[in-house]
Amino acid sequence: MSVRQATAADASPMGAILNPIIAPGGTTAIERHLSDAEIAEWFVTGEHCLACSVAEDDTGRMLGFQALVHQAELPEHWADIATFACSPPRPSGVGVALFEATLQQAADAGIQCINATIRADNAKGLAYYTRLGFETYDVSPGVPLKDGTLVDRLHKRFLLQP
Repeated sequence: MSVRQATAADASPMGAILNPIIAPGGTTAIERHLSDAEIAEWFVTGEHCLACSVAEDDTGRMLGFQALVHQAELPEHWADIATFACSPPRPSGVGVALFEATLQQAADAGIQCINATIRADNAKGLAYYTRLGFETYDVSPGVPLKDGTLVDRLHKRFLLQP
């Protein structure tokens, strides 16, 4: 497995990972299919984008991606993280390899804290970020989904060493 910086040309394989996660619902806060142009803007080329890495197997098949973005509502020197991996079977270590690259990119960008906002019903996502060392610091209760279902959002943070 290798990890490299994403480019706008990666939008289609990123969508091939992300859109099947969105379709059934239940994990990501994104609730609608994203076009290749939207994926590039949201995760790679937008002015709020700080970094995006992709993990690939030895044949070049994308296994996952992780983006680091700055949202206006976050404090200065904070960034949001988003992680998406291909459907099983998924090789072990994809998320950890992506996070290692993201940590370096965050440090290079002067980020002091990485925020992960995860739906409370996303057990795998909560476990992943907890394993990486993220700690819960806030909860947004009852955030409505597009169908009206209320789902809490947990805010977890990872503090980088200055």
